[in-house]
Amino acid sequence: MGDLFDIEEAERENDKHLRIKELVSLVKKYQESYYNGEGQISDAEFDKLWDELKELDPNNEILQKVGADSGNFKKIQHVMPMGSQEKAANPEQFLAWTQKHSYSEYLVEYKLDGASLELQFQKGKLLHAVTRGDGSIGDDITFNAKKMSGIPSFLYDSNGNLIDYSGGVRGEVIMTHQVHKDKFSDKANCRNAANGLMKRKDGEGSEYLTLITYDAYATEGSQPFKDEEEKLKWLNSCGFKTVPLKICHSANEVIDYRAKVMEIRKSLEYDIDGLVIKERVINHEDASRARPDRQIAFKFSLEEAVSTLREVEWSRNGGTYTPVAIFDEVDLNGTKVKRASLANPDTMRELGVTIGCKVVVVKRGEIIPKIERALHERPDQESPVMVPEKCESCSSILHDEGSRLFCPNKKCPKRILHQLLKWVQVVDIRDLGESLVNDLFEKGRVSCISDFYTLTVEDLTPFFLNEESLASEKKSLGAEKVYLSIQNHRKMSLATFVAAFDIEGIGETTVEKLVASGFNSLEKLLNMKEEEASSVYGFAEIMAKIAVEGLLENAEEMRSLSSSYIDIIQSQEGKLSGKSFCFTGELRTMKRADAEALVKKLGAAAKSSVTKDLSYLVTNDVSSGSSKNQKAAKFGIPVIDEEEFLKLIKE
Repeated sequence: MGDLFDIEEAERENDKHLRIKELVSLVKKYQESYYNGEGQISDAEFDKLWDELKELDPNNEILQKVGADSGNFKKIQHVMPMGSQEKAANPEQFLAWTQKHSYSEYLVEYKLDGASLELQFQKGKLLHAVTRGDGSIGDDITFNAKKMSGIPSFLYDSNGNLIDYSGGVRGEVIMTHQVHKDKFSDKANCRNAANGLMKRKDGEGSEYLTLITYDAYATEGSQPFKDEEEKLKWLNSCGFKTVPLKICHSANEVIDYRAKVMEIRKSLEYDIDGLVIKERVINHEDASRARPDRQIAFKFSLEEAVSTLREVEWSRNGGTYTPVAIFDEVDLNGTKVKRASLANPDTMRELGVTIGCKVVVVKRGEIIPKIERALHERPDQESPVMVPEKCESCSSILHDEGSRLFCPNKKCPKRILHQLLKWVQVVDIRDLGESLVNDLFEKGRVSCISDFYTLTVEDLTPFFLNEESLASEKKSLGAEKVYLSIQNHRKMSLATFVAAFDIEGIGETTVEKLVASGFNSLEKLLNMKEEEASSVYGFAEIMAKIAVEGLLENAEEMRSLSSSYIDIIQSQEGKLSGKSFCFTGELRTMKRADAEALVKKLGAAAKSSVTKDLSYLVTNDVSSGSSKNQKAAKFGIPVIDEEEFLKLIKE
């Protein structure tokens, strides 16, 4: 086993090294395309590459660099350093930053999605307009800049007097949506179009661009403003266009404001890709760093959107009711979404969602979207979410425990049918299909798990043959196949046995933790106390309570099954202990059933579907776009071919 883990670790490290190398190459490529004309990808797409590299190799040299402009213009030293800001991609990252930067006020500005430019003035006269470059030196594009809207050649006050100001003014060159639509619709986006035009040698097209400012620093005399808010007012008084300012008094207020801006951003006349959060005090020393620490760019994400909650449906899974939010359709990273889980009644109440409120919907690599936050802009037009009180199948009063809403009636038809289907799925009786289980249940032939094992070929035959065939006493190969399949699934591990009883949240992996903690027999599990279960690693009080109650509720049938029909085998220790495999597609050297038997013999589990805790997906078509391959990719599960599988079991 040690050798196997060493090999796997080496493979993971090699894959990580190759990915880092690939990311560095991509970041360099797209930086060069951006700083030398037109970017090839969007800012959000570039940020995803940057963030992945930062996570894999936080000290990588390229993360400390800004980039460099072309050699087509004269080079000028900046008055104000133009480094890169720290970034937060989601509320969790922003809150982590605020733990170290707790301000009484957070000054929040739009993060403009354009190209940075520094204007250098001497005694109120514009001398140079300098691009970002490498953060210290950039291209002198003064000729082009003077054509842009929002860039004065001289600074005058409201009385028409020349302002005696020497220093820098920093802003962002943008193209409005209207200009892009009317003049440059052939370009991918406003940002790329603006970046290309501002660096044209002939200056053509610069008249369609606008500068919006947000920073200034005097190199002579005292600063003409005392804090960040006054700085924007001063820039306005000089005739510059400035970013809007919002003053928030808590981190959560910033998060709420971000959600509101996310909703209106498409209606703005120019592109923004986040917010910039600062303190009120001007900290030039911090701003002079390559990556300032006292301010942060709170980015918008492709995996976040704001919508309006229209209703809450209650999804039924066995005896459990789960709230599902239905909202106006939004786009999350290329996927159209209009439903998201609210998890359970407690989570729904903590979020404070109401019908008609605004909600922040997130995906972030997860398969199922969820609601992260609720915003109440017009409470008088919102209404409360109604929680169901009775079971739709048996009319029993539902139990609302906060963490779950469920039907307590063990004899509820919906609960029984769901448990029967769960047993077939977990035990993996593949020939016993869902429609047949439904038919057997509706006809009253199967009403509990034990009934599966009392079925005969004669019992099953009417479900496969019509009346004419039955009258001629024909045999049913389908009935015989299902019967044999059921009989071939009389042996199973304790974890499989318990997990197949459809106890909410209690799967094979969960039961294996209990078994490993000493509850290694059915009787020990059935006699387990809540406090004992909650002390097991990976368990909490709620899960322990659900497990103990579920075991107690099913104890009678569990004992009956294990004594009359099911042989619970002790888990085997082998070279693959703790691993699980799912086989898909055709194998060349053996039948799939033989491969599953082999991994079980070696101590591993064989699964029929791809789940988060799966160790390997085995297929001879590793590049297939099948649903199992796609699911494995989302969960980060290794996909190996038959040859790799055989090497694994022989090592």
